[in-house]
Amino acid sequence: MAQSISLSLPESTTPSTGIRIKIVALFKTLGTLVLLLIALPINALIVLLSLLWSIPFTKKPAIAAHPQTILVSGGKMTKALQLARSFHAAGNRVILVEGHKYWLSGHRFSNAVSRFYTVPAPQDDPEGYIQALLEIVKKEKVDIYVPVCSPVASYYDSLAKPALSPYCEVFHFDAEITKMLDDKFAFTDQARSLGLSVPKSFKITDAEQVINFDFSKETRKYIIKSISYDSVRRLNLTKLPCDTPEETAAFVKSLPISPEKPWIMQEFIPGKELCTHSTVRDGELRLHCCSDSSAFQINYENVENPQIREWVQHFVKSLGLTGQVSFDFIQAEDGTAYAIECNPRTHSAITMFYNHPGVAEAYFGKTPLAAPLEPLADSKPTYWIYHEIWRLTGIRSGKQLQTWFQRLVRGTDAIYQIDDPIPFLTLHHWQITLLLLQNLQKLKGWVKIDFNIGKLVELGGD
Repeated sequence: MAQSISLSLPESTTPSTGIRIKIVALFKTLGTLVLLLIALPINALIVLLSLLWSIPFTKKPAIAAHPQTILVSGGKMTKALQLARSFHAAGNRVILVEGHKYWLSGHRFSNAVSRFYTVPAPQDDPEGYIQALLEIVKKEKVDIYVPVCSPVASYYDSLAKPALSPYCEVFHFDAEITKMLDDKFAFTDQARSLGLSVPKSFKITDAEQVINFDFSKETRKYIIKSISYDSVRRLNLTKLPCDTPEETAAFVKSLPISPEKPWIMQEFIPGKELCTHSTVRDGELRLHCCSDSSAFQINYENVENPQIREWVQHFVKSLGLTGQVSFDFIQAEDGTAYAIECNPRTHSAITMFYNHPGVAEAYFGKTPLAAPLEPLADSKPTYWIYHEIWRLTGIRSGKQLQTWFQRLVRGTDAIYQIDDPIPFLTLHHWQITLLLLQNLQKLKGWVKIDFNIGKLVELGGD
């Protein structure tokens, strides 16, 4: 698992421990701000030199035969920036949108972005969110809306689809499909009904279901995951049963399991973790990539895996899907690939298409493709340099240092581009810095910084 800037916080605290947590959060935030301040002159110099270098070599965007105005949401995230760049390079006009909380998005300063808007958080104001999107669509004469959803927003973008569809194409699933794909248990049920390989799974609405479960009949351990997105607990892969029944009971009782917030207990299959991103239209797989994965994924390198591609092709064709869909897989020692969950939204693995000229055509073209687009053969693995720098704190041997250095030499930063360098500065030293300052003002703790997603991961956060 990748290292990250992290702090575990208890869910309930006494007044004295609450004060200690605030003190820890204060010094942790101040220390991080100091580190960012130290890095600022180096980053600014890189960006300045890039701007000077690229002036005589900057390529003008292609002139599209039928240029379109594309609305892209999720403006704080690298994957939204990558799609904006790909659509812009193909001669389209890109409008970027994000929630009010992230008005400070550093990606708004990209050369690929024509206009930037903020909208209400959909979970707080669903009607206001839909109305704000509709106003932007009308004002900017948007042709296509491509949601780059957060886990929370994917369902609300489906709810917005009927309101937006009279004015533009919405490249996203209908609400019922999104709901099914986003529900870890419903998804595995659907995949199993199509004859596709998934782990054995049980829906859990009460901790007693786990406590009373007869694990003695099972050949493998289990893990338990929240069906609704949980940015912190999703990294907890405690194997069940624990060493004693008492430990098992204590663990599951510590989780917020209820009929309103069900969990899934899923067979743990040892093997290799992989993740995918797929862009599909009318059941046709038009763009696809696959990468090795981990619980906190910040490195992407394309791997050829025909079995997983065929699994995805079967699934999307059977349901006639149109939109963006991501899967997490475990490939067991016998080679069988098991899909462990599905996310009806863009995956950060899309960053591997940073130099592919065909992304816009894969999304918007109507002509069937001979084969789905995959990252180019000369595409380098993508990483986030500030995550890589933080990894240095965990290096304990010369071999680890050599591996780290080779990763940097072989790969490329997912945000930095020599002909569009400003987001590399504004993401790290505007967007993240202002988020830290906001937390400092409130003395709020945070678990880790996710430069990829462009946010501070917080307990109970978005």
